[in-house]
Amino acid sequence: MAPDDLFYSQAWFDNLCAHGFTQAPTCYRAVANTPAGAVQLPLMQLAPAGHLTAQSNYYSCLYGPVGPTNALCETGWTSLVHEVRSLPGSAVIQLQPLSGDAEWLSALESELRAQGYFISRFFCFGNWYQPVASGGFAAYWSERPSPLRHSVERGRRRLDKAGSWRIDIATSEADDLDAAIEAYETVYAQSWKQQEPCPGFMPGLIRTAAREGWLRLGVLRLNERPLAAQLWLVHGGKANIYKLAYVEGFQKLSAGSVLTAALMEHVMDTDRVQEVDYLIGDDAYKADWMASRRERVGLLACDMRRWRGWLAAGRHVLGRWRRSVKSMLTTA
Repeated sequence: MAPDDLFYSQAWFDNLCAHGFTQAPTCYRAVANTPAGAVQLPLMQLAPAGHLTAQSNYYSCLYGPVGPTNALCETGWTSLVHEVRSLPGSAVIQLQPLSGDAEWLSALESELRAQGYFISRFFCFGNWYQPVASGGFAAYWSERPSPLRHSVERGRRRLDKAGSWRIDIATSEADDLDAAIEAYETVYAQSWKQQEPCPGFMPGLIRTAAREGWLRLGVLRLNERPLAAQLWLVHGGKANIYKLAYVEGFQKLSAGSVLTAALMEHVMDTDRVQEVDYLIGDDAYKADWMASRRERVGLLACDMRRWRGWLAAGRHVLGRWRRSVKSMLTTA
């Protein structure tokens, strides 16, 4: 059974664990079985005495269980949480980033409470996204702000004057992945972005995405030189804009915006997705490309039957009270 979201897939966690940490954490899997297959909650400890966390980090845009959670009955959730509670560090559990309206999250919270945990959600980041209506890219593009549309049009004209340019989109293992990865890394190294903390993660993700059918790696080349590169991941009717970069010094050509528009057209008209997701952050430019915003949250669970749990819960509640008082005093 395919996962609801690619960030809930075994393939995602395999690449994250293999290439996504500068220091390897201690990883665990809490498991509950259903007639449709096993449900696994990937967890970890970053330090031997540390609390238990989601198997996620700065590379993770969303977190959730692997497997058919819709087939997990109440006793299954009881078994899963009991197994979680038996793991080292489980007096304090922190999971993030999460979809606040996910059904599995509500079920997990209910069972954690039933087994003596204090539960609190907290804000992680804003998430801009675009539902795709009938009419595909043409309808979507007609609704974008005129400054954005004009910027892309000017960029195309300036690229035409600058020389020969094209956009290549790698989608599978049949494409030359070595060349696509080299182009992506060349652009990234010449962009404004900081060096990747884990150099093997992105090549690993690109190859994983190609194997799983998620890959949409776009590269804009001018006179054969790659100027902009973007990694989009398509799964389950959703296109995720995962990474983007362009070479500094060529901003007037708007290569990044031209490439975004081309990939947007591809996922809407060729892949026929129902949603495009800009994933992490409230960057101002995202509101030009996306019509809707939601929030991703985190979950703190503290076992009130253990002293580490009630101490963490007390600190959390006190911290929230202090921030609330400070906010009231600031706005008074």
